[in-house]
Amino acid sequence: MAEKKTTPISVDGVEYVLEDMSPEQQTMVNHISDLDRKVRSTQFNLDQLNVGRQAFVEMLSKSLKEPVFEPVDE
Repeated sequence: MAEKKTTPISVDGVEYVLEDMSPEQQTMVNHISDLDRKVRSTQFNLDQLNVGRQAFVEMLSKSLKEPVFEPVDE
């Protein structure tokens, strides 16, 4: 006989079994899981954007400190 697999879910420090939850509760768990994934993805993208922005700020700062040579009219 195959053993029934269960999915433990912890809410407020209390363990629940996903398969014992109502369909509505399972849907809420799925939404929470999907939102967690989206938050992680958004944070990853935000980290990339912040690093890219900082690189451009540093490039601009460096370029502003370099001397600018104007051509001399003869």
